[in-house]
Amino acid sequence: MDKNSRQTGGASAPAHWAAAHWADETALKIIREKGDKDCYTCASGITPSGTVHIGNFREIISVDLVTRALRDLGKKVRFIYSWDDYDVFRKVPKNMPKQEELQKFLRFPITMVNDPWDRDESYARHHEVDVETMLPVVGIHPEYLYQAQNYRASKYAEGIRRALKHREALKNILDKFRDEEHKIQGEWWPISVFCDACNKDDTDIDGWDGEWGVSYHCNSCGHKEISDLRTAKGIKLGWRVDWPMRWEYEKVDFEPAGKDHHSQGGSFDTARHVCKDVYNWDAPVTFRYDFIGTKGVPGKMSSSSGQVIDLKDVLRVYTPELARYLFAGTRPNTEFTISFDLDVIKIYEDYDKTERIAWKVEQAKDESVYNREKRIYELSQVETVDGKTGMPAIMPYQVPFRHLCNLIQIADGDIEKTIASLEKSSLANGQASALKPEQIPALKQRAACAKYWVEECAPEEFRFALNTAGVVSPLLNDNEKAAVKRLRDTVIGRIDEFADDKSCAEAIYKAAEDSGLDGKALFRASYQALIGKDQGPRLANFLRSIDKDRLLGILADY
Repeated sequence: MDKNSRQTGGASAPAHWAAAHWADETALKIIREKGDKDCYTCASGITPSGTVHIGNFREIISVDLVTRALRDLGKKVRFIYSWDDYDVFRKVPKNMPKQEELQKFLRFPITMVNDPWDRDESYARHHEVDVETMLPVVGIHPEYLYQAQNYRASKYAEGIRRALKHREALKNILDKFRDEEHKIQGEWWPISVFCDACNKDDTDIDGWDGEWGVSYHCNSCGHKEISDLRTAKGIKLGWRVDWPMRWEYEKVDFEPAGKDHHSQGGSFDTARHVCKDVYNWDAPVTFRYDFIGTKGVPGKMSSSSGQVIDLKDVLRVYTPELARYLFAGTRPNTEFTISFDLDVIKIYEDYDKTERIAWKVEQAKDESVYNREKRIYELSQVETVDGKTGMPAIMPYQVPFRHLCNLIQIADGDIEKTIASLEKSSLANGQASALKPEQIPALKQRAACAKYWVEECAPEEFRFALNTAGVVSPLLNDNEKAAVKRLRDTVIGRIDEFADDKSCAEAIYKAAEDSGLDGKALFRASYQALIGKDQGPRLANFLRSIDKDRLLGILADY
C-alpha cells in the first residue's frame, strides 16, 4: 500500500496533520482556489445501471475523506451524491437476473425499469438502496440527489434553455477536442427526449421556439408533441452538458473523476469549458483517481455477483476501518489491488502497526512518519465526533489476524467461543491488558471477517479442524505415536506452566530429543494427531491456544 505524502502550505490546520495527508492537501487547495466560503459543496455521483462496484466506491470515499478534512478545518460542507437515474438503460449487465424481461426496457430511463429482484420500485432504486444501506457502515453519509426526480420536477428548465440558446457554442466546445473524423455532423441538439407515450428515447428534436417550447417526434411509436421545458417530464441534457450544468446549479466546489474522464481533451476538459463559457461558473477543484484491481477473489463471491466486487463483498473480509484504510492509505492517483488471498493477513498487520503508532504504543521512525500514520488512522475510523475525525475513545484490543483465524478454527467457527477464549487471556499481540467490554464489538467484527476469510478465501493449507477425541492417526508409526504420547504427557500435561511460546517450544524440542526424533518429525506427527495434516500453525502457540482438556482428550489414546 502506497502511503507516500508530500507537504504543502495553506490554510490553518491542526499541527499534527496539516500537511500529512492528500485529503488535507486537497482541502487546503479548495479553500485557496474557491476562497473562504460559509459552506463548501463536494460532489460525487454515478448512473445506477448495474452493480455499483468497488472501483466506483473509490470516488465516493475520496470525496468523503476530503469532506472530513474540510470539516476538520472548521468548515461547513455539503456532500452531495447524485444518482443519475434518468439516464438511458442501454444494455443488460450479464450478472442481472431475468435477462429477457430486462431486454424489454432497453431505451427506457433506468428509473422506469422493473426491479428483477422484485424488492424495490425500480431497477435503479434497487442499486441505489444497495449502496445507501452500506455506506453508513463505513461512516459515509452524503445527501442523495435523484436526477429523475429533479428533471421531472423541471428544476433544470432554465439550465436546459440556456444550453439551447448556446448550442452553437456548446457544439464548438465539444468539437474543440475532437479530430475531424469525430466532429459533430449536421444539426445537433444538447438535449434528448424520452417519449411521453412509450417512454423510449428513440426520438428526434424537430425544433425549439427560442423560449420554453421544444417539439419532437418518436421513431418507435410515432408520437409527436410540443413540450414546455417548465412542465416537461422527459427532456434532459446530454451528459457532457448535464454535468457542468449541475456544477453551477449545485454550486459545486470539488468533484474528483476517474482517469478516463481526466484524459487530455476528455470529458472533464470539455465540462470545464462548458461550465465557464455557458453557465458562468468556475469548474470545481478536482483530482484524478486510478483504477482498482482485485486478487484472490473466491469463487463463491465472484459467481454470485458475476465477477463484480462491491463494498458488501469487501466488508465480508475487511472490517469497516480496514476498508477505509485501504483508500485513506493510498493516494487516489495510485492504482492498487484489493486482495482476498493471503495478502489479507499482511494488510491487517499493516493497519495494526498504523494503529499502534497512532496510539504511541509503537515508536514511529520520526515525527513525519508519526503524523502521517496518525492521520491515516484517524481518517480510517468510521465514527466522527461532531463531524470531525479523531481517535477512538479507547484503543481497540489487537489480535493479529492470522492468530484470530487460528482461534476461530480451534473454536470450530464459533465467534462467541473465540471471544471467550480471548477474555480468559491477559495477553494479545504482546499487550498486557485485559479485554474491556467496550472493545468487544470491534473484536467480534474482526472475528466475523476472519471466519469468512478462512472459510471462503483462505488457501486449503491454511485451513484445519481439530480431530475427534480419542482417534489415533493411522498414518503414524509406533515411534511417532510414542513421541506424540511423550508430547502429551511432558508438554501438554503442564501447558499452563509455560509463560510464553518460547519456553513451550523449548519443551517441545526436548520431547522430540527424548523420543529420538528431530523436531521436524515430531511437528509432523503432532499435526497429524491434532488436525490430520502434515503442517499447521506454529506448534507452541497452537498448543497454548487450545483448551488443555480438549488437547488431552484428542491425544488420550496415544
